[in-house]
Amino acid sequence: MNNFAYAQPRRLESLLALLSPTPGETEVLAGGTDLVGLLRERVLTPERVVNVCDVEELQGVHEVPEGGALALGAAMRLDELHEHPLLESYTALHQAICGLRSLQYQAQSTLGGELCRRPRCWYFRAGHGLLADGGRLIREGDNRYHAIFDNAGPAKFVSASRLAPALIALDARAVLVGPEPEYLSVVPLEELYQTPIDESQRETILQPNQVLAQILLPQADASAAVASAAYEVRHGEGPDDPLAAAAVSLQIESGVVRQAKLVLGQVAPTPRVADTASRLLVGHAVDQLRAEAAGRAAVADATPLSRNEYKVQLAEVAATRAILKAAGLATGGFDE
Repeated sequence: MNNFAYAQPRRLESLLALLSPTPGETEVLAGGTDLVGLLRERVLTPERVVNVCDVEELQGVHEVPEGGALALGAAMRLDELHEHPLLESYTALHQAICGLRSLQYQAQSTLGGELCRRPRCWYFRAGHGLLADGGRLIREGDNRYHAIFDNAGPAKFVSASRLAPALIALDARAVLVGPEPEYLSVVPLEELYQTPIDESQRETILQPNQVLAQILLPQADASAAVASAAYEVRHGEGPDDPLAAAAVSLQIESGVVRQAKLVLGQVAPTPRVADTASRLLVGHAVDQLRAEAAGRAAVADATPLSRNEYKVQLAEVAATRAILKAAGLATGGFDE
């Protein structure tokens, strides 16, 4: 691990002043579950590390009356989110947190850190760069756990966040701040993620002198029955990353889906919103056949690599079971 300066600000203004506009010069430390390993292996070699966990503006869950939303501080621990009474109705979020299968990780990892988790790609972690020689190493090597969508370019890793699909399905928005405290932008959470085309880019649109400050969740409308669920296909019951994942939200009236949003995870460089599959659900009651049709539609345009075609079926299963789970139907999975 290289030597670096360390800072632990308590206010957002101080935090932003410590960040650098130069990529790689400063790294943000939250729970440390991801960054510490990258520093130890010298995949990242910043001159300064800034701990954000004590920044007041990045804490707590607050109601935003004018926007009809809940603001979730990016430095909140995952177990705090799971136990917060204002978040009880966001089923997909709870299921995604529980799916981590590690109480230690839930108690240490933060919301913002988990959403901005760096790819688990072994080429990246071994120091070959985010794109692994323009994708050549992945294309020609062991690509069992890499992308089956949006992989025609150099980026072939999969988005690592376990919570992003659930939050995107719930129409979450991201609040980005910087380089000055008054410079604030709000984007749909799916737009936080990008597919890099060269090594100067990362997996998110965050600039080096910006931070993810809050996640905004629409408050549940008592007049609309919104059901949501998250489902992961994993090796086993441990904390390892899933092979494929999906999350869905369904607005159901009189037994019929009026709005739907299905999101796939662990299958592309960004969380993947399955628009065609979502449209297949609207205007229908959810049953086994409808869920299976939507699952097939969700993976219809997959482009697997040489060794990961198996992930197409797993993504289809994850999508189908997330839909069934949200509708309160049997999934046939081990989580029942």
